Amino acid sequence: MGPTKRGKGTKIMAIAAVTSLPLAITVDSASPHETKLVEETLAGSFLDELPARLIGDRAYDSDPLDGRLERDYGIELIARNRENRSQTQDGRKLRRYKRRWCVERLFAWLLWFRRLVTRYEYHIENFLGMVRLGCMRIMLRYL
Repeated sequence: MGPTKRGKGTKIMAIAAVTSLPLAITVDSASPHETKLVEETLAGSFLDELPARLIGDRAYDSDPLDGRLERDYGIELIARNRENRSQTQDGRKLRRYKRRWCVERLFAWLLWFRRLVTRYEYHIENFLGMVRLGCMRIMLRYL
């Protein structure tokens, strides 16, 4: 699909706890890569303190991102190695990668809301408000 009249699409970036409750969420254009949106997502956190570790998929296996997260936020990034890179993390840390399904469950819960499945809002601020409202409903339901 080519660009729509509202751009190339919308990307929802989220950080979830082990219980699949949202810790931070942001909305941006679908054009930039996920590694460029991590700091913006951390800035939109619902909590005062940030998590000690982040678990991401292979796209997050990047030395500059590891350095920025460790230096600026004190966060350890756990990501599987891309096929074109050498081994950068040991197997013990990668065992935590099995918990990545918690984020997928958060997105499944967000897609229960019809307003989030299809973006009806023209302005991205309105869509971010709807996503945050969906997160609030999820937190109220499961807390």
